Amino acid sequence: MSVAGKDAVTQHDSATGWDLLRLDYQPMAETDLTEVLALEQRVYPHPWTHGNFVDSLKSGYPAWVLRDVDGTLLGYFLLMLVVDEAHLLNVAVEGAIQGQGLGRFLLNQSCACARQLGMESMLLEVRPSNVRALDIYQRYGFEQIGRRKGYYPASNSQREDAIVMRYTL
Repeated sequence: MSVAGKDAVTQHDSATGWDLLRLDYQPMAETDLTEVLALEQRVYPHPWTHGNFVDSLKSGYPAWVLRDVDGTLLGYFLLMLVVDEAHLLNVAVEGAIQGQGLGRFLLNQSCACARQLGMESMLLEVRPSNVRALDIYQRYGFEQIGRRKGYYPASNSQREDAIVMRYTL
């Protein structure tokens, strides 16, 4: 589906600087996983494995990819639905184009997807060291509701906490 088919999207989003009608936003398929995994490995120090993505898709989790007009993968997100709450499991934007508003666009789309599926809130975890993502989530309206000690793998066989955040849809 072209982004143009989404109600919440305007033709040109000045916040992103992207002509959203020229972007392609579609459900993630197993055929996308080679590119998704490559992007994941470029942007995260401790990336998900191929198996993590396959398991998520086989479990029926809502997962979407965003591509430019040439078909180049720009980003993606995956959700897990639990009762009335969506859990944003993973969201990523290609490193060279981070800071151009596509992360916020994907966040908007993930919230819209969750709302359409009847969810009342969205939950996520973020590393305290991921200052850029923390800033995006806080400006969006996510509020810190907890902390998971030693949740993420970190360098030198260490662990890093996760800040747990919630947004009311």
